[in-house]
Amino acid sequence: MFQAGALPSRTEIAMYVCVCHGITERQILGAVEQGARTLGEVQMTLPVGGCCGRCEDCAREVIRDCQRSRAGASNAVAA
Repeated sequence: MFQAGALPSRTEIAMYVCVCHGITERQILGAVEQGARTLGEVQMTLPVGGCCGRCEDCAREVIRDCQRSRAGASNAVAA
């Protein structure tokens, strides 16, 4: 739930990455959590980038950000 004066986190807002197919950042994050590592692997389960292709750069950025945060969390646990 949102608190007055606090900004919502990325996971609290559904940001559309692919408008053509209605794919959200959350759905891409879910695919990465299930093991997808590249846009091509995400596309095996989601049609992101399958129409006009304008969302592909944004989708790749979401994938990279998720991988970085997962790697950072793994390093923090190991330390």
